[in-house]
Amino acid sequence: MLRKFSNSRTLEDNLKLGALTAFSGGMVNVASLLIFFSFSSNVTGHYAILASEIVKGNLYQTAIVFAWIFLFFLGSFISNLIVIHVAKTNTYLAHATPLFLEIICLLSVGYYGQFYYRETLIETEIMLGILLFAMGLQNGLTASISNFAVKTTHLTGTTTDLGILFSMFTKKEFRENKELRGKAKLLSVIATSYLAGAIISGLLYFETGFQVFYIVSLFLTVVIFYDLYQLKIGNYLKLKKNKTSKSKKPAFALKTGIPLQTFSNIKEEQLKEETV
Repeated sequence: MLRKFSNSRTLEDNLKLGALTAFSGGMVNVASLLIFFSFSSNVTGHYAILASEIVKGNLYQTAIVFAWIFLFFLGSFISNLIVIHVAKTNTYLAHATPLFLEIICLLSVGYYGQFYYRETLIETEIMLGILLFAMGLQNGLTASISNFAVKTTHLTGTTTDLGILFSMFTKKEFRENKELRGKAKLLSVIATSYLAGAIISGLLYFETGFQVFYIVSLFLTVVIFYDLYQLKIGNYLKLKKNKTSKSKKPAFALKTGIPLQTFSNIKEEQLKEETV
Protein backbone atom coordinates (compact mmCIF):
# COMPACT_ATOMS: atom_id res chain seq x y z
CA MET A 1 0.00 0.00 0.00
CA LEU A 2 2.78 2.45 0.92
CA ARG A 3 5.69 0.46 -0.48
CA LYS A 4 5.06 0.84 -4.20
CA PHE A 5 5.28 3.94 -6.35
CA SER A 6 3.37 5.24 -9.36
CA ASN A 7 3.02 2.82 -12.27
CA SER A 8 4.31 -0.19 -10.30
CA ARG A 9 1.15 -0.10 -8.18
CA THR A 10 -1.69 -2.55 -8.79
CA LEU A 11 -5.42 -1.87 -8.54
CA GLU A 12 -5.45 -3.72 -5.22
CA ASP A 13 -2.73 -1.41 -3.85
CA ASN A 14 -4.75 1.67 -4.81
CA LEU A 15 -7.98 0.20 -3.45
CA LYS A 16 -6.39 -0.31 -0.02
CA LEU A 17 -4.76 3.11 -0.04
CA GLY A 18 -7.92 4.84 -1.27
CA ALA A 19 -10.30 3.12 1.14
CA LEU A 20 -8.24 3.69 4.29
CA THR A 21 -7.14 7.27 3.63
CA ALA A 22 -10.59 8.33 2.37
CA PHE A 23 -12.08 6.92 5.58
CA SER A 24 -9.74 9.07 7.69
CA GLY A 25 -10.35 12.09 5.42
CA GLY A 26 -14.09 11.80 5.95
CA MET A 27 -13.62 11.55 9.70
CA VAL A 28 -11.44 14.67 9.88
CA ASN A 29 -13.72 16.73 7.64
CA VAL A 30 -16.90 16.05 9.58
CA ALA A 31 -15.17 16.55 12.94
CA SER A 32 -13.89 19.90 11.66
CA LEU A 33 -17.35 20.87 10.46
CA LEU A 34 -19.00 20.00 13.78
CA ILE A 35 -16.34 21.71 15.92
CA PHE A 36 -15.22 24.69 13.83
CA PHE A 37 -18.18 25.02 11.42
CA SER A 38 -15.81 24.82 8.46
CA PHE A 39 -14.49 22.14 6.11
CA SER A 40 -10.86 21.11 6.39
CA SER A 41 -10.37 18.42 3.76
CA ASN A 42 -10.78 20.61 0.68
CA VAL A 43 -10.30 24.24 -0.35
CA THR A 44 -12.95 24.68 -3.05
CA GLY A 45 -15.29 26.52 -0.71
CA HIS A 46 -12.42 28.52 0.75
CA TYR A 47 -11.63 29.97 -2.67
CA ALA A 48 -15.21 31.23 -2.86
CA ILE A 49 -14.92 32.68 0.65
CA LEU A 50 -11.61 34.31 -0.31
CA ALA A 51 -13.21 36.04 -3.28
CA SER A 52 -16.12 37.15 -1.15
CA GLU A 53 -13.86 38.64 1.54
CA ILE A 54 -11.79 40.45 -1.11
CA VAL A 55 -14.96 41.99 -2.55
CA LYS A 56 -16.11 43.06 0.92
CA GLY A 57 -12.70 44.60 1.65
CA ASN A 58 -12.15 42.58 4.82
CA LEU A 59 -8.36 42.47 4.80
CA TYR A 60 -7.96 40.40 7.97
CA GLN A 61 -10.40 37.69 6.87
CA THR A 62 -8.87 37.72 3.39
CA ALA A 63 -5.44 37.06 4.89
CA ILE A 64 -6.78 34.26 7.11
CA VAL A 65 -8.59 32.44 4.28
CA PHE A 66 -5.57 32.85 2.00
CA ALA A 67 -3.40 31.37 4.77
CA TRP A 68 -5.75 28.36 5.00
CA ILE A 69 -5.49 27.75 1.25
CA PHE A 70 -1.73 28.17 1.37
CA LEU A 71 -1.43 25.66 4.25
CA PHE A 72 -3.29 23.05 2.22
CA PHE A 73 -0.97 23.81 -0.69
CA LEU A 74 2.07 23.64 1.61
CA GLY A 75 1.01 20.25 2.97
CA SER A 76 0.75 18.84 -0.53
CA PHE A 77 4.07 20.44 -1.50
CA ILE A 78 5.95 19.01 1.49
CA SER A 79 4.38 15.59 1.05
CA ASN A 80 5.51 15.25 -2.56
CA LEU A 81 8.88 16.82 -1.75
CA ILE A 82 9.53 14.04 0.76
CA VAL A 83 8.38 11.37 -1.69
CA ILE A 84 10.56 12.44 -4.61
CA HIS A 85 13.71 13.04 -2.53
CA VAL A 86 13.57 10.15 -0.05
CA ALA A 87 12.05 7.42 -2.26
CA LYS A 88 15.44 6.60 -3.82
CA THR A 89 16.79 5.73 -0.37
CA ASN A 90 13.76 4.10 1.24
CA THR A 91 10.40 4.01 -0.54
CA TYR A 92 8.41 2.96 2.49
CA LEU A 93 9.90 5.69 4.69
CA ALA A 94 9.26 8.30 1.99
CA HIS A 95 5.59 7.31 1.80
CA ALA A 96 5.06 6.86 5.54
CA THR A 97 6.63 10.15 6.67
CA PRO A 98 3.77 12.40 5.43
CA LEU A 99 1.33 10.22 7.38
CA PHE A 100 3.49 10.58 10.51
CA LEU A 101 3.36 14.36 10.07
CA GLU A 102 -0.40 14.18 9.60
CA ILE A 103 -0.76 12.19 12.81
CA ILE A 104 1.27 14.79 14.71
CA CYS A 105 -1.04 17.54 13.41
CA LEU A 106 -4.19 15.64 14.38
CA LEU A 107 -2.88 14.78 17.84
CA SER A 108 -1.89 18.40 18.48
CA VAL A 109 -5.38 19.63 17.55
CA GLY A 110 -7.03 16.93 19.64
CA TYR A 111 -4.84 17.57 22.69
CA TYR A 112 -5.12 21.36 22.58
CA GLY A 113 -8.85 21.18 21.95
CA GLN A 114 -9.43 18.79 24.83
CA PHE A 115 -7.45 20.68 27.47
CA TYR A 116 -6.93 24.32 26.40
CA TYR A 117 -9.49 25.36 23.80
CA ARG A 118 -11.53 28.41 24.87
CA GLU A 119 -13.45 28.80 21.59
CA THR A 120 -11.80 32.08 20.69
CA LEU A 121 -11.61 33.12 17.05
CA ILE A 122 -7.82 33.04 16.86
CA GLU A 123 -7.68 29.51 18.32
CA THR A 124 -10.27 28.31 15.83
CA GLU A 125 -8.42 29.84 12.89
CA ILE A 126 -5.09 28.30 13.90
CA MET A 127 -6.44 24.82 14.53
CA LEU A 128 -8.42 24.85 11.30
CA GLY A 129 -5.21 25.83 9.50
CA ILE A 130 -3.39 22.87 11.07
CA LEU A 131 -6.12 20.50 9.90
CA LEU A 132 -5.96 21.93 6.37
CA PHE A 133 -2.20 21.38 6.38
CA ALA A 134 -2.74 17.77 7.52
CA MET A 135 -5.26 17.12 4.76
CA GLY A 136 -2.88 18.67 2.23
CA LEU A 137 -0.23 16.20 3.39
CA GLN A 138 -2.58 13.27 2.93
CA ASN A 139 -3.95 14.32 -0.44
CA GLY A 140 -0.50 15.12 -1.77
CA LEU A 141 0.79 11.72 -0.67
CA THR A 142 -2.01 9.63 -2.17
CA ALA A 143 -1.98 11.56 -5.44
CA SER A 144 1.81 11.42 -5.72
CA ILE A 145 2.39 7.71 -5.12
CA SER A 146 -0.63 6.60 -7.20
CA ASN A 147 0.20 8.73 -10.25
CA PHE A 148 -2.83 10.97 -9.46
CA ALA A 149 -5.24 8.01 -9.48
CA VAL A 150 -6.12 8.36 -5.78
CA LYS A 151 -7.29 11.59 -4.11
CA THR A 152 -9.05 11.04 -0.85
CA THR A 153 -9.74 14.30 0.99
CA HIS A 154 -12.58 15.54 -1.23
CA LEU A 155 -15.07 13.99 -3.63
CA THR A 156 -15.76 16.67 -6.26
CA GLY A 157 -13.48 15.13 -8.88
CA THR A 158 -14.42 11.62 -7.78
CA THR A 159 -18.13 12.26 -8.28
CA THR A 160 -17.48 13.90 -11.65
CA ASP A 161 -15.36 10.95 -12.84
CA LEU A 162 -17.97 8.44 -11.65
CA GLY A 163 -20.66 10.28 -13.61
CA ILE A 164 -18.50 10.15 -16.74
CA LEU A 165 -17.65 6.47 -16.28
CA PHE A 166 -21.23 5.38 -15.69
CA SER A 167 -22.33 7.23 -18.80
CA MET A 168 -19.62 5.37 -20.73
CA PHE A 169 -20.86 2.07 -19.35
CA THR A 170 -24.08 2.52 -21.31
CA LYS A 171 -22.01 1.19 -24.25
CA LYS A 172 -20.95 -2.45 -24.22
CA GLU A 173 -17.40 -1.79 -25.43
CA PHE A 174 -16.72 0.37 -22.37
CA ARG A 175 -18.43 -2.04 -19.95
CA GLU A 176 -16.07 -4.77 -21.12
CA ASN A 177 -12.99 -2.57 -20.64
CA LYS A 178 -11.15 -3.99 -17.60
CA GLU A 179 -9.23 -0.77 -16.92
CA LEU A 180 -12.39 1.37 -16.87
CA ARG A 181 -14.19 -1.09 -14.60
CA GLY A 182 -11.21 -1.03 -12.23
CA LYS A 183 -11.21 2.77 -12.15
CA ALA A 184 -14.94 2.85 -11.42
CA LYS A 185 -14.44 0.34 -8.61
CA LEU A 186 -11.63 2.44 -7.11
CA LEU A 187 -13.64 5.67 -7.20
CA SER A 188 -16.72 3.96 -5.75
CA VAL A 189 -14.66 2.53 -2.88
CA ILE A 190 -13.16 5.97 -2.16
CA ALA A 191 -16.59 7.65 -2.10
CA THR A 192 -18.11 4.91 0.09
CA SER A 193 -15.18 4.92 2.53
CA TYR A 194 -15.25 8.71 2.81
CA LEU A 195 -18.97 8.67 3.60
CA ALA A 196 -18.53 5.85 6.12
CA GLY A 197 -15.74 7.73 7.86
CA ALA A 198 -17.82 10.90 7.97
CA ILE A 199 -20.82 9.12 9.52
CA ILE A 200 -18.73 7.31 12.13
CA SER A 201 -16.85 10.51 13.00
CA GLY A 202 -20.14 12.36 13.51
CA LEU A 203 -21.41 9.66 15.85
CA LEU A 204 -18.14 9.49 17.77
CA TYR A 205 -17.88 13.26 18.17
CA PHE A 206 -21.02 13.46 20.30
CA GLU A 207 -19.46 10.92 22.67
CA THR A 208 -15.78 11.88 22.58
CA GLY A 209 -15.51 15.52 21.47
CA PHE A 210 -11.96 16.46 20.47
CA GLN A 211 -10.81 12.92 21.25
CA VAL A 212 -12.16 11.90 17.85
CA PHE A 213 -8.84 13.14 16.44
CA TYR A 214 -7.04 10.57 18.63
CA ILE A 215 -9.15 7.86 17.01
CA VAL A 216 -8.26 9.07 13.51
CA SER A 217 -4.58 9.16 14.50
CA LEU A 218 -4.79 5.62 15.85
CA PHE A 219 -6.39 4.49 12.61
CA LEU A 220 -3.59 6.03 10.53
CA THR A 221 -0.98 4.48 12.84
CA VAL A 222 -2.49 1.05 12.19
CA VAL A 223 -2.27 1.74 8.44
CA ILE A 224 1.44 2.62 8.74
CA PHE A 225 2.43 -0.36 10.87
CA TYR A 226 0.27 -2.81 8.91
CA ASP A 227 2.24 -1.97 5.80
CA LEU A 228 5.52 -2.16 7.73
CA TYR A 229 4.50 -5.62 8.98
CA GLN A 230 3.73 -6.74 5.43
CA LEU A 231 7.10 -5.41 4.30
CA LYS A 232 8.97 -7.35 6.99
CA ILE A 233 7.03 -10.54 6.25
CA GLY A 234 7.80 -10.14 2.55
CA ASN A 235 11.51 -9.67 3.22
CA TYR A 236 11.56 -12.68 5.57
CA LEU A 237 9.89 -14.97 3.03
CA LYS A 238 12.23 -13.75 0.29
CA LEU A 239 15.28 -14.40 2.47
CA LYS A 240 14.00 -17.84 3.43
CA LYS A 241 13.37 -18.71 -0.23
CA ASN A 242 16.90 -17.65 -1.18
CA LYS A 243 18.41 -19.79 1.60
CA THR A 244 16.32 -22.80 0.53
CA SER A 245 17.33 -22.49 -3.12
CA LYS A 246 21.02 -22.24 -2.16
CA SER A 247 20.85 -25.34 0.05
CA LYS A 248 19.45 -27.39 -2.87
CA LYS A 249 22.46 -26.68 -5.12
CA PRO A 250 25.00 -29.59 -5.40
CA ALA A 251 28.22 -29.15 -3.43
CA PHE A 252 30.31 -30.05 -6.50
CA ALA A 253 29.81 -31.14 -10.07
CA LEU A 254 31.83 -33.62 -12.17
CA LYS A 255 33.30 -31.77 -15.10
CA THR A 256 34.50 -34.04 -17.92
CA GLY A 257 34.47 -33.98 -21.67
CA ILE A 258 33.69 -37.76 -21.86
CA PRO A 259 30.06 -38.91 -21.39
CA LEU A 260 29.62 -41.02 -18.25
CA GLN A 261 28.30 -44.08 -20.15
CA THR A 262 31.22 -44.00 -22.62
CA PHE A 263 33.73 -43.74 -19.76
CA SER A 264 32.25 -46.89 -18.15
CA ASN A 265 32.46 -48.85 -21.42
CA ILE A 266 36.14 -47.92 -21.88
CA LYS A 267 37.02 -49.08 -18.37
CA GLU A 268 35.18 -52.36 -18.92
CA GLU A 269 37.11 -53.08 -22.16
CA GLN A 270 40.42 -52.29 -20.42
CA LEU A 271 39.66 -54.78 -17.66
CA LYS A 272 38.84 -57.51 -20.20
CA GLU A 273 42.16 -56.93 -22.03
CA GLU A 274 44.11 -57.11 -18.74
CA THR A 275 42.35 -60.41 -17.85
CA VAL A 276 43.30 -61.95 -21.19
